[in-house]
Amino acid sequence: MLNLTPDIWQPISLTLQLASLTTVILLIIGTPLAYWLARSHWRGKDIIAAVIAIPLVLPPTVLGFYLLLALGPNGPGGMIASLWGARTLAFSFPGLVIGSVLFSMPFVVQPIRNAFEAMGDRPLEVAATLRASPWRAFWTIAVPLARPGFLTGAILGFAHTIGEFGVVLMIGGNIPGQTKVLSVAIYDYVETSQWTQANVLALGMVVFSFCVILTMMKIEKRLGRLST
Repeated sequence: MLNLTPDIWQPISLTLQLASLTTVILLIIGTPLAYWLARSHWRGKDIIAAVIAIPLVLPPTVLGFYLLLALGPNGPGGMIASLWGARTLAFSFPGLVIGSVLFSMPFVVQPIRNAFEAMGDRPLEVAATLRASPWRAFWTIAVPLARPGFLTGAILGFAHTIGEFGVVLMIGGNIPGQTKVLSVAIYDYVETSQWTQANVLALGMVVFSFCVILTMMKIEKRLGRLST
């Protein structure tokens, strides 16, 4: 039986922290953004949607490279870090959070946007006739009706952050307790021929991925039943 040493638990704990914080930030940022994309009639909104969706097709190392430049000592990240005496946001947990938010954003924004679009105009029009303010109609009508989109977005955002590799390796490196997340730990164990530890973590990722896919299928099946 494998002894689950702190060397194994540490990246697991750090990855869960990163995924949880990233998901919360994405829900906060992504909700108004998705609502605007779903409701706005501005012709240029497709450009914004395309920018958000770039991580879907862009190689992670490319995004990681430019984030490394932006978060480094000569970029905006270095200027921000200097406010508390640091030199850079790269190779730090805050840098990982920034990279994860940008890399996982389309996986959260798009399901929420789809849910808002599927809602249609009628519920908000009825709310307006009842003299509900746009703010109140958003929270009492739009958000409850779009709940499946929030659930899907949260699951996908969390799972995608768990499985990140290229971006987190580029901007975070391999610092134990700070930036060494689960995917990087597996790579490190393989590089050092620690096959047992790598197998345990990799198998855990397989099980986790299966559970995510199964959960998504259950949600889609339930939504299909409700729609009929």
